[in-house]
Amino acid sequence: MRKRNGTIKRWSKLLLRSKTGTVGLLIVFFITLVAVFAPILAPHDPNAINPGGLHVPPSWMEGGSAEHLLGTDNLGRDILSRIIYGSQVSLLVGIAAVLLSGIIGVCIGLIAGFYGGLLDNILMRFVDSFLAIPTILFSLVFLAVFGPSIITLIIVLGLTNWTSYARLVRGEVLSIKERDFVRAARSIGVKNNKIIIRHLLPNVISTFIVISTLSVASTIILESSLSFLGLGIQPPTVSWGTVLSDGRDYLATSWWLATFPGIAITITVLGIIFLGDWLRDVLDPRTK
Repeated sequence: MRKRNGTIKRWSKLLLRSKTGTVGLLIVFFITLVAVFAPILAPHDPNAINPGGLHVPPSWMEGGSAEHLLGTDNLGRDILSRIIYGSQVSLLVGIAAVLLSGIIGVCIGLIAGFYGGLLDNILMRFVDSFLAIPTILFSLVFLAVFGPSIITLIIVLGLTNWTSYARLVRGEVLSIKERDFVRAARSIGVKNNKIIIRHLLPNVISTFIVISTLSVASTIILESSLSFLGLGIQPPTVSWGTVLSDGRDYLATSWWLATFPGIAITITVLGIIFLGDWLRDVLDPRTK
C-alpha cells in the first residue's frame, strides 16, 4: 500500500511539473467523456437529414442558428453531433488496433529476444519484410479485398503497426535476459515460459505503454485518412474521417464542414502525444 501511494505521489508531482502532460491528460479525459456520453451530449441525431437546413453556417455567423452551433452539412445534418459521435469510432478503432498490434509485437519480441539464434533471425527477417511494405498501400489492398468495416479496419491497422513493438521489445529482452534475476531463475530450473511471463514481460510493460500511447495518435490519423478516401468507416456509421470526406467538396462555400472535424482530430492527437511524452518521463527509470 505504501509503495502504491508513493508511486501515485511521484506520478502526481511529475504531472504537475509538466504543463504539456497536464494538458494532454485533460484533453484525453475530455475526449473520452465525450465518446462515452455521446448519446447524451449530442444535441441531434448525427444522421438525421434536414432538407430545409442545408449548409447552415455556425451560430456566430450571419445566417447561423443556435440550434446548430457548428452548422450543418450538405444534407442538413448537425456537424457538432457528428463530431461527438465520430469520437466513439475514432477512439475505438485507435485503441483496439493498438492493442492488437501490441499483443502481436510484444509476443514476437519476447520470443525472438529470449530464444535468440535461428528463431530470432527468422522472426526478425519476417519483421523486416513487413517494414518493406508501405503501410497505406497494404491498408488499401487489404480493405479493398475484404471490404471496409470497423472490424476489418481494426485488423488491418493492427497488422500494420506491430513491427515497432517487436523490434523495441526484442531489444529490451536481449538486455534484460542477461541480468542476475533471470540467470538465477534459469539456474533453479524455472521453465522458459514462466521466465518470459513472470520476469521479462513485466519489465517491458513500461516500453509497451509509452509506444502504444503514441501509436493511438498515429492510428487515429490513419483511420481518418482511410475513411476520408472512402475505404475506412462506411455510412451511416460516423467517424471524423467520413465527416471530413463529406465536406471536402464544399471547402470554398461551406468551410465549417471540414474545418471542425479537422480541429477535433488535431486536438485529440496533440493531447495523446502530450500524454505519451509525460508517460515516457514517468516510466523512465532515470526519473525515479
